[in-house]
Amino acid sequence: MTTRRKFITTGALAGAASLAAPAVTRAQAPIKWRMQTYAGAALGEHVVKPAVEAFNTIAQGQMEIELFYADQLVPTAELFQAMQRGTIDCVQSDDDSMASPTEVTVFGGYFPMALRYSLDVPALFNKYGLGEIWAEEYAKVGVKHISAGSWDPCNFSTKKPINSLADLQGLRVFTFPTAGRFLTRFGVVPVTLPWEDVEVALQTGELDGLAWSGITEVYTVGWANVTDYFLTNNISGAWIGHFFANMDRWNEVPPHLQELLRVCFEQSHYYRQHWYWAGEAHLRVNETKLKLTTIPDEEWAQVENAAVEFWDEIAQESEVKAKVVQIIKDYNETMKKAGPPYRFS
Repeated sequence: MTTRRKFITTGALAGAASLAAPAVTRAQAPIKWRMQTYAGAALGEHVVKPAVEAFNTIAQGQMEIELFYADQLVPTAELFQAMQRGTIDCVQSDDDSMASPTEVTVFGGYFPMALRYSLDVPALFNKYGLGEIWAEEYAKVGVKHISAGSWDPCNFSTKKPINSLADLQGLRVFTFPTAGRFLTRFGVVPVTLPWEDVEVALQTGELDGLAWSGITEVYTVGWANVTDYFLTNNISGAWIGHFFANMDRWNEVPPHLQELLRVCFEQSHYYRQHWYWAGEAHLRVNETKLKLTTIPDEEWAQVENAAVEFWDEIAQESEVKAKVVQIIKDYNETMKKAGPPYRFS
């Protein structure tokens, strides 16, 4: 027997369901995107593959993303151009590595000493206005900035121990463009290689080490097998990475699938928050392939002071850069005044 109450309730639920989830139209060909990540396959298993698989499952055949790893379609340094042309629909990378021609490129990846913890990244993008700046700068060049998130810190993993700043002199290191530009102040020699060639370069002596990641990636991708030491001082507490899309292709996607892309990518950011946070501590304490070294705080302060000078130099290059640098300064000043657990020194 159908009562009036049951009829109203059932009808309301059915109506709400029809509004919340558009019906899958099997007759319509699915939207297909090609995405390339900066990460190799071993790292990609964590930093992007779960999000792509989740999206493809929930999209129910309406849209499908085909994932490619570092350099599979184009070299990482050509990712931006390929996305802008539409050769690739979507990219996961930092601005710096893919050589994007924007005013904010220098801040992608590891901007030295700007971040202490991984939570600093979403705080800056969602609460301090960096998200709006990135969206505006990328829209100018035909690219949709979908979201930003944090990865791991930037530490040195090397063949020989680093116990002082003097030990950095002459080290041939695989690192990011802006990080390398900063580290030359301390005698580091930045080396650019395809990601997949790094392990062999460490074995052959072409490289002395890395300033590319925290310890989680060093173990995950196998670099712990070809380096011996890990410096606990980092030049950044987190890497800033993003999801981007060709603007025309983004605009072709229905709103409900655009929102699904955002949600899955945000879940990816969240996954990395706890994967890296737990991994960095666990591997330092429980694994023994890499011996830990530390430069004393009073000596490392020279690097911190040099970073602030570096920020000021970057700020002089354009109004947009000056605006971002000021936001970073204001944010860090607030964190410092807030004290523990936001900042301990």
